[in-house]
Amino acid sequence: MSKRIQSDYSEEKDGILRLMPKKKRGVLRILFSRIGLVLVLMGVQIFLLVSAYQWFDGYFQWFNGLIWLITIAMVFELFSSDMDSTGKLTWLLLMSLVPIPAALFYLFTERDVGHRAIKNRIKELIAETKELLPQDPATLQKQELVSSATDDLCRYLNRSGCFPLYENTRVTYLSSGEEKLSVLLEELAKAKKFIFMEYFIISEGYFWGKVLKILAEKAAQGVDVRVVYDGMCEIALLSSDYPNRLAKLGIKCKPFSPIHPFLSTHYNYRDHRKILVIDGEVAFNGGINLSDEYVNLTHPFGHWKDVAVMLKGPAVQSFSLMFLQTWNITETSPKWEEALITPAPQARNSDFGGFVMPYSDCPLDEYKVGENVYMDILNRAKTYVHVMTPYLILDNELEQSLKFAAERGVDVKLILPGIPDKKSAYSLAKSHYRYLIDAGIKIYEYTPGFVHAKVFVSDDEKAVVGTINLDYRSLYHHFECATYLFRTPCISDIESDFQATLAKCREVTRETIAHERISYRILGSLLKFIAPLM
Repeated sequence: MSKRIQSDYSEEKDGILRLMPKKKRGVLRILFSRIGLVLVLMGVQIFLLVSAYQWFDGYFQWFNGLIWLITIAMVFELFSSDMDSTGKLTWLLLMSLVPIPAALFYLFTERDVGHRAIKNRIKELIAETKELLPQDPATLQKQELVSSATDDLCRYLNRSGCFPLYENTRVTYLSSGEEKLSVLLEELAKAKKFIFMEYFIISEGYFWGKVLKILAEKAAQGVDVRVVYDGMCEIALLSSDYPNRLAKLGIKCKPFSPIHPFLSTHYNYRDHRKILVIDGEVAFNGGINLSDEYVNLTHPFGHWKDVAVMLKGPAVQSFSLMFLQTWNITETSPKWEEALITPAPQARNSDFGGFVMPYSDCPLDEYKVGENVYMDILNRAKTYVHVMTPYLILDNELEQSLKFAAERGVDVKLILPGIPDKKSAYSLAKSHYRYLIDAGIKIYEYTPGFVHAKVFVSDDEKAVVGTINLDYRSLYHHFECATYLFRTPCISDIESDFQATLAKCREVTRETIAHERISYRILGSLLKFIAPLM
């Protein structure tokens, strides 16, 4: 690292690297930054739209009639759409309370205002890459896959993208952020060709500083290092020139959907994925972002419980493809094949048993991949389904799948946070408790702190570890990804970790619900009406 870069852009201490200059944090930092200007300009646009409406409303009686016609048309369109029933009820309620603003807002959101071009670009990239990773037909003919209908699930997933089912992939379950950090640093140090990183949150601190130091060293050695983070990080966590700062270290960087001074529905669709690929041979997936609370160096909500998986083998290529699809959104001449060369098969041993299927979920198509995979596990479970999730904001279909599984004798257990990070989400989760418990579902809250893990494990043979929460944000509005596991050796580790976490939980019962804080009950009841919009 040159002296100029080291003095102007970085600070090394305790083996970590920092790029952020020391500056005011919080509200003042936002107000006097590019993001502050963007928010002001957006506010001006909203003010002008409201003012225009009031002006027309005051001077032209026919304008009201026109808007009412638009409202009626929106109601008809709402009921003819393929939106889930819970979402329709929410919009119908809003249109009955504030018909004209609600109808205009519905029109704004459903007409892809401000993001039609990027929506078409993403669909184009998915179509372009649909055949890049062909499915081995012999794999889908395996008797255990056919008898469990896992082959059918694979065929369904491949209707929306390129998600082969792989053998000969070793999967290691990492039961904490601390465990992931240790293994991650070790694997990053081995990189020789490329490092791809796509994360929802990157925040300056020890965790990211340790990673960044290795990334800078690898970039100096000629390794192709690329980083993608969600553009919302620019509001409070990273400076708007952060990609330029990383570029001075030889690291290519792009924010996904950065905030611009224009109203757009695209801001509703965030990149919630967590992907790290090293040389096409190693990949990490799970709920852990690159921030200190995920490794319990800070404790904003008590102990932070999170998990990840590490893959080694051919299934890694699916995560390479997912990353490149995001990276190439802004590229005019995308390159794919070099990073998708399958590594030579490693010697088979007991760690390589079972099947692995990485997959992603795009909110801009008609497929509800994340929700349908979860419901497939629930509907086919015979003995148990055990779930860890930070949020529980369910639509009618998923709630019915959970209840039906329990009502037919499946042991359904849910672990949720004991200390909330968002009071609104916590209140909404509690609004589901009574109905789920009445169906026979057992609900537990993690008393030491916050559960951020997204885990499904069932019948000692199926599991999903990834980024997909049980809420509308993840299931409908975010770009997500996960790893589906069938009869892999690490499934026993996932279930053991669930039981170990369960031992630190308190059970939710009808009695505890009756003594719940009145504020949570009131807030949950009020917010339930607009849950699909949250």
